[in-house]
Amino acid sequence: MTRLFLFIATNLAIVFLISITFQILGIDGLLMANGVDMNLNALLVMSAVIGFGGSFISLAISKWSAKRSMGVQVITSPSNPRENWLIETVKRQADQAGIGMPEVGIFPSNSVNAFATGLSRNNALVAVSSGLLSQMTTEEAEAVLGHEVAHVANGDMITLGLIQGVVNTFVIFLSRIIGFFVDRVILKNERGLGIGYFISSIVAQMILSVFATMIVMWFSRRREFRADEGGADLAGREQMIAALKRLQGDSADDLPAEFAAFGISGGKPTGFRALFMSHPPLEERIAALEARL
Repeated sequence: MTRLFLFIATNLAIVFLISITFQILGIDGLLMANGVDMNLNALLVMSAVIGFGGSFISLAISKWSAKRSMGVQVITSPSNPRENWLIETVKRQADQAGIGMPEVGIFPSNSVNAFATGLSRNNALVAVSSGLLSQMTTEEAEAVLGHEVAHVANGDMITLGLIQGVVNTFVIFLSRIIGFFVDRVILKNERGLGIGYFISSIVAQMILSVFATMIVMWFSRRREFRADEGGADLAGREQMIAALKRLQGDSADDLPAEFAAFGISGGKPTGFRALFMSHPPLEERIAALEARL
């Protein structure tokens, strides 16, 4: 559940920061018309600004955040054959996929993992763990790189950013309506926005964010199948299957939540937790690839 907590906390922190800014500036007061009715048009505009603002701030700083939080060392000038192979492989795959050359980096971890992030298809970062380079064969590592390049080529970062922005907008919008209803209808407050509005809207926002996460993670799981297909096209279907099978023997799951959706492995979801996982089970991904052999 750590991944779920970090994912929700990252987005809520940004959303709440922007929400507080709006309240300090008195913009929440614009949501009341004639002292009684809510101005739903103003509420929707404010919700969209907050919802998409939080999502795209996270996306805009994703490369910077990845380098700092994961300790990614970007390869600017290859210093050994391994780094040279990484650069050449990603460049070849990026050319095949028709995207700009991503930054390429290595982060210290004994687990087998990799991720891609960035603001756009031509402004991305592809990073692999040191454990992946030491434990996978060249063919398997090439398939993993193909999977990550496919994420970039498919525009998955911006797509999930848009989806997150949409669900954030509705979370803000509905939580404010719930807060207004509790304040005016249940607590019978007729003067301004009372404490009932602020408390109930915050509680509603936290609960609705959990359901919003389920929606975003469902989309993320669908896009993993597409990235696997992209990796198979760039590196070979059998190599992609072999890479996923190798991941079945690796139990580590060390990517921060904000990068997990664009990694290669998503842990081993079970029961209710599966609703909050960014990746489908590896067995399903392997079966989907094998079905097209």
